[in-house]
Amino acid sequence: MTVMAQTKLDVVPLTRHIGAEIRGLDLRDKPDDATIKAIYQAWLDHIVIIFPDQKLSQEDLIRVTGYFGEQGMPRRPPKFFPKGYSKILPGIMLISNIRENGEPIGALPDGEMMFHHDMIHSEMPDKATLLYSVEIPDAGGNTLFASGYAAYDTLDPEIRNRLEGRLAIHHYNYGSTQKGDGKGTEAFGACKHPVFRTHEDTNRKAVYVNRLMTVGVEGIPQDEAEKLLNAVFDHAEKKEFVYEHVWRLGDLLLWDNRCSSHARTDFPSTQRRLMWRTTVKGAVRPY
Repeated sequence: MTVMAQTKLDVVPLTRHIGAEIRGLDLRDKPDDATIKAIYQAWLDHIVIIFPDQKLSQEDLIRVTGYFGEQGMPRRPPKFFPKGYSKILPGIMLISNIRENGEPIGALPDGEMMFHHDMIHSEMPDKATLLYSVEIPDAGGNTLFASGYAAYDTLDPEIRNRLEGRLAIHHYNYGSTQKGDGKGTEAFGACKHPVFRTHEDTNRKAVYVNRLMTVGVEGIPQDEAEKLLNAVFDHAEKKEFVYEHVWRLGDLLLWDNRCSSHARTDFPSTQRRLMWRTTVKGAVRPY
């Protein structure tokens, strides 16, 4: 690894509200400090950053993760760690449908997933997630990202005023990809966070509830809360607020979990999909 001096970035926005590609960087080489700072700012500006055409080792991915804060460790209970975890460095999670002896080697193997924020059902949700494509199917398995900033800024004032200052209730059934489908196991945890979160780096407010994990609002009757939340979900997932990433081999993608939600489209179960995933630790109730 060499230190690469390059302070001027080629940042190409992908949509009006969310997503940008940073071109011309080979992350096997360590950028200089000024470039790392510029990358961090581009991430804050665009929420989702794509580094195309990378050829990273596991060590490279862990080093790059550290540019954005302290690396997190997977927090699922041990029974949810498939056999493939013994083959990779600590802190890297396999997202894969590849099976050995009939068992997936990674987590979240099949199907689509509704919009969600990583670990919102915990006291310390992840600050950021990085996903690196190692094997991809011919089609499908796209990742969609929705800007929580844009959703908050344009939300119906009547709905926003009713929910402002409220705490939402979140939980997640591990093993389930769709809320209420009956396939989940006992929830690992549940937590409450503000419906609208103030981002600690940008001081902007973002919608911080999602269709997969948010189940109620503290202090509001359940029937009313469900109507309000469904209105927020429908608004937050509008196409104009969403960037859909079609994966290419060697893509490294970074998203800000504090101000965006993400989803996954379905893909053929007969085709292999393998991603390396790392996270950056968040803070306990920083808002």
